[in-house]
Order: sequence, then structure tokens, then C-alpha cells
Amino acid sequence: MTLRTVYVNGEYVPENEARVSIFDRGFLMADGVYEVTSVLDGKLIDFDGHAVRLQRSLDALDMVNPISTEDLLEVHRELVRVNEVEEGMIYLQITRGAPGDRDFVFPDPETTEPTIVLFTQNKPGLADSPAARKGIKVISIEDIRWGRRDIKTVQLLYPSMGKMMAKKAGADDAWMIEDGYVTEGTSNNAYIVKGSKIITRALSNDILHGITRASVLRFAREAQMEVEERNFTIDEAKEADEAFITSASTFVMPVVEIDGVALGDGVPGRVAQRLREIYLEESLKKAI
Repeated sequence: MTLRTVYVNGEYVPENEARVSIFDRGFLMADGVYEVTSVLDGKLIDFDGHAVRLQRSLDALDMVNPISTEDLLEVHRELVRVNEVEEGMIYLQITRGAPGDRDFVFPDPETTEPTIVLFTQNKPGLADSPAARKGIKVISIEDIRWGRRDIKTVQLLYPSMGKMMAKKAGADDAWMIEDGYVTEGTSNNAYIVKGSKIITRALSNDILHGITRASVLRFAREAQMEVEERNFTIDEAKEADEAFITSASTFVMPVVEIDGVALGDGVPGRVAQRLREIYLEESLKKAI
């Protein structure tokens, strides 16, 4: 098995030599943020958007960014090169580091050295996904996460549990419900289509401000598709003509079933399929 080269605190090392302190606050308290950037044809998709959101997340947690955007881009490109990634993802995580012994109170951010880690994941067939051709099934679960879901933190235990709930139910993923309304998927933004109108929850602290979401909605409007940003219920979703999710790793993924109820004809809808085509085509044009 070929070992990947990963990036840890300024150094490129084989994955089996990567080390992080046991006192790192990311390990002890999930005190960290992350980003995932897709790679297609060996190029980075939406890198600038991910870099901007990374800084936003760090600012929200009063953490210092240990790397410039220019250097971060170079690290991404070098990892793609040395690991020969044509299709896949680059995972980036920055934590508050290991400023001392375990303590709920963290020191002055200016005196704390963050931990930064990046690694690649090869995913051949990412663009031509079999799941996108047949669509996915989702279930609904209660949303019991903390209130700042707009910060892309490494607090991913409940989303992981949600995916396991879906798996046990014979589905592919879960949509989370709060006060009767869909917030988002476990690792993606959620949409329904009624008639020709695309409906998705508006941005707030309640959901992640998806980078793919922003691009897809921009492309939809440019294609003269109607977009309405508002809350929708799970019952409304079950009565929709079609549905889909967006994320950096799934792009635009059609949803064909919600809680056992088939949407439309039970196959990927026209709007979702068209948006996936547009997103991949336009994103590849701007990939770096």
C-alpha cells in the first residue's frame, strides 16, 4: 500500500509519521475548524470560497490563522501533485493546538500556536458518481446540535450518528429537523423543488454557509431558475416534485426518497440533474 504524504505544522511527512500532541485541544475538546476542497482533473474546486470560510470560522472562535491564503494554496497543490490526485478531496483541519495541560480556559490566541493538518483522499469517479445517477434516500432526524452551525467546526459526532441512523434504516443520509423545519443534511445543504421553483433554507446561524450551495444557487439564477430561500417542513419535502443536496464532496446529489416516500417518479429529477451538469461544467472552468 502506497503511503500518502500529508502536511503537519509546516512539514510534508509520510502519513505513518504524522504526529499531533495528546494535549491538542482539537483532540480534547473539538476546539478546531476544518474545510474540504474537491479535486477534479487534478485541480481545486472553489478553493477561494473555502479559504474565505476558513478565515470566518477561525475568527468566530477567536483563533489565529497559522498560514496565508497563498501558502495554503501552495500546500493544496503540492499535496495533489505528490499524491497524484486526479479526483478526490483535500481535508484541512486547524485546531487551537496544545497550549498546555488540559483546561477549559484557553490562553491568549496571539500566544498560542495552532495545529494545522492537511491530507488527501483519492476518490476516482467522484464526478461520474453512480449515486448521482440513481439518487439517494434520506430519513429525517431531530436536530440537537449546538446553535452555531454556521461555524465549520470539527464537532461532528452527531452528524456521524445521523449517518449511522440512516444506514441502519436502509437509507443513505439524514435531514435534520428543528421546530418542525428542515435545517440541513448531516454534511450537506438541503433543497426541494416544487414546480420549477428551488426552495432552500436561508443563511443564518442555523446552517452551514455552504460553498457549493453559494455556487449552485448563483448558477441556478444565471440559468433563469427561480430560487426561494425559506424554511420548509419535512411534510412539504415529501410532497415536493424532487429534492437534492449540495456539498463539496457530492456536488449536486439528487434525493429520490424521504422517510420511505418516493419523490416524483422515484428517480433523479430534471432540475437536480441539470444543476449538477452546470455546476461541474462551470466549476471546472474556474478550477485552479
